[in-house]
Amino acid sequence: MSEINFPVLARLRAGQPVFGATITTPSVEAAAQLASLGFHYLWVEMEHSPVTLETLRLITLAAKGRPAQVFARVPVNDLWTAKRVLDQGVSGVIFPFTTTPELAARAAAATHYPPVGKRGCGAGAATRTWPEAGNYYDSADANIVTVCVVEEAAAVERIDEIAATPGVDVIFIGAWDLSFSLGFRGRQDEPELLKAIEKIRDAALRHKKFLGRPAATPELARAYMKQGFLFFQCPTEVDLMARGAQALLEPLGIQGVPRDERSFD
Repeated sequence: MSEINFPVLARLRAGQPVFGATITTPSVEAAAQLASLGFHYLWVEMEHSPVTLETLRLITLAAKGRPAQVFARVPVNDLWTAKRVLDQGVSGVIFPFTTTPELAARAAAATHYPPVGKRGCGAGAATRTWPEAGNYYDSADANIVTVCVVEEAAAVERIDEIAATPGVDVIFIGAWDLSFSLGFRGRQDEPELLKAIEKIRDAALRHKKFLGRPAATPELARAYMKQGFLFFQCPTEVDLMARGAQALLEPLGIQGVPRDERSFD
């Protein structure tokens, strides 16, 4: 039953990739639709978007019974931020800027109940949308996915300790922030950045953690899979809408307003 209710961990453990659509707008209908289109999880973005806790709860309600799990990226790596999203029923928490082993340990503690972790007991709403019957606390401890985002140069220096942290499931490389941290302003082809990514990858695999990173196209996903990556953040609902519109209209000779000419973005 866990393989059906919690496909992310089941697929990762079987060596299969998982793909998540990124949710950045408070459209519950868009999230529900994406949860039925083949994505394995929804990456609800609460660090860089206006999505609120109330919207997150509505998304978990709307996604109940649909194939995709609901994950949330919290704005800060802390116990209370994780507690708030977990109690809305998410089955995965993504922790930004996990730059030290202490922060990795904090993330792992936040997603597990005592005595292993420090999660507080108050998951009434979560129990009403949780996909597995029986003891919620045991099921949550067994199935919630803990994702630590490595996205600063300082984290690369301690990546072996970060990756060794018990209770962390996925080491996710925030390639854009890592590029900025290294002084490259987002450029993705810098040798020093590629070397840092390789170092993170090697540490994660050495400590048997699953590897993640953004993948905007099927070609990138396939290339990254050859490098050992299995956990992918896909484009946002807004980007997917734009791609769909372009695929329909451009063959008909209709062009949208170029991005560099838009005064409304």
